[in-house]
Amino acid sequence: MARRFSEGRLVIASHNPGKVTEIAALLATHRVAVQGAAELGLPEPEETGATFEANAALKAHAAAKATGLPALADDSGLIVPALGGAPGIYSARWAGPAKDFSIAMARVNRELGGKDRAAAFVSVLALAWPDRDEALFRGEVAGTLTWPPRGDNGFGYDPMFIPKGYAQTFGELPSETKYRIDHRADAFRKLVAAIFPLRPSGGEGGTRAGGVGG
Repeated sequence: MARRFSEGRLVIASHNPGKVTEIAALLATHRVAVQGAAELGLPEPEETGATFEANAALKAHAAAKATGLPALADDSGLIVPALGGAPGIYSARWAGPAKDFSIAMARVNRELGGKDRAAAFVSVLALAWPDRDEALFRGEVAGTLTWPPRGDNGFGYDPMFIPKGYAQTFGELPSETKYRIDHRADAFRKLVAAIFPLRPSGGEGGTRAGGVGG
């Protein structure tokens, strides 16, 4: 049985403001005070793992060690079978040093050409404690890629990804819809079922979305 989360504070081990915002929103029904890594001045560890699981665990353990608090990290990316699974764990790196995902999306579209545009987003959430204990949860959402990108919501590759069963991209869907159906939500549902005791929202000790700005 997975270890249950009993602490009142949690570090979101990400410097991506979109991820911090989304994870904080997913935690909104739990009475956990959250802070982002940037808010705490934590450095970004080098992602040297060969899998989403390895990179998520690496980031979570680094934040837990630095703060003495439990830390939740996400490693996610776009998998395109027609590109041999790329960009995969290198999804953020395709955006370059400036993290310009318009460059990354253009590269995906260029390399795909007329190939099959089926794709999937994958997210692995790692929850690590300062004593090195950890739990990992994987989520996925299938879809297709479109061009040109559509919508200003979301982040990363969202404007070119149409989830299965929808006509709009993640960049066009309202945030509340995306947070309910995407890969991170899938992983988070598994994490909550295994780790978090039921904690109704409201009242003293409610969730605070820290570190949203960086």
